[in-house]
Amino acid sequence: MSVITASATDPISRTFGNRLWRLARRNPTMLLGGAILIFFVAVALLAPLLAGDPMLKVPTRRLLPPSPQFWFGTDHLGQDVFARTVYGARVSLIVGLSVATISVLIGMTIGLMAGYYRWVDAAVMRLMDGLMAIPAILLAIALVALNQGSIGIVVAAIAIPELPRVVRLVRSIVLSVRELPFVEAVIACGARTPRILVLHIMPSTIAPLIVQATYICASAILVEASLSFLGAGVPPETPSWGNMIASSRLYLARAPWTIFCPAIALALVVLAVNLLGDGLRDKLDPRISRRM
Repeated sequence: MSVITASATDPISRTFGNRLWRLARRNPTMLLGGAILIFFVAVALLAPLLAGDPMLKVPTRRLLPPSPQFWFGTDHLGQDVFARTVYGARVSLIVGLSVATISVLIGMTIGLMAGYYRWVDAAVMRLMDGLMAIPAILLAIALVALNQGSIGIVVAAIAIPELPRVVRLVRSIVLSVRELPFVEAVIACGARTPRILVLHIMPSTIAPLIVQATYICASAILVEASLSFLGAGVPPETPSWGNMIASSRLYLARAPWTIFCPAIALALVVLAVNLLGDGLRDKLDPRISRRM
């Protein structure tokens, strides 16, 4: 019985291994980016088990260099830089994933309507052009200044300027797909408009939106760090990479680890998301995938 089971599972394991090897050989950037991103997601989820209290201040241990006790050293307030870096991953990932999700969902809905209904197109696209004329950083600073700083306000402030990109992308796809013969055949059969949009037009937008979502996520992480550095992001006491860099910039010459550790973590996350986006673009674009 055991021999039959082993012989039955061996081909399955070999097939999975072969597929994984082919994926790694054809899309090494996607695999590398996904591995780095999964690592940071795991670190963020296991933060209470991996690090101590990021808010604990002990003035007697201020500006200590990296050591076996404090892996990334301590800052000017005596806080553990490793603990704050680990918990800072939560803020960056929450902001990046939330902005990407909100922008894609709302932008896809607006883009479908604008691309299918001509009378909606003119009004919506003029509104999107107006939003694109406003610098994202300035709009985010204005929204955060009018409200009390929090992660929710930061997410909303970053998501609004990202909407025009998604709307224009979806609209361009809908304008080309709605003229195809299979869509005209469905319309001739008397299908209702919601069914046409959801079942026949929206699937054509999924692959480009997945790639666009990765770039939006990376951009949102950088904008959040910039806002926190300028003091217009999450509250200063919240452990985020932008806050850590801003509060330690005066001690760069004396304690460079207080800036380099969160900065390297920020760069690695953005690099991982961009690598994942490039790999997904190569995988999902049929013109590129044929040449690989």
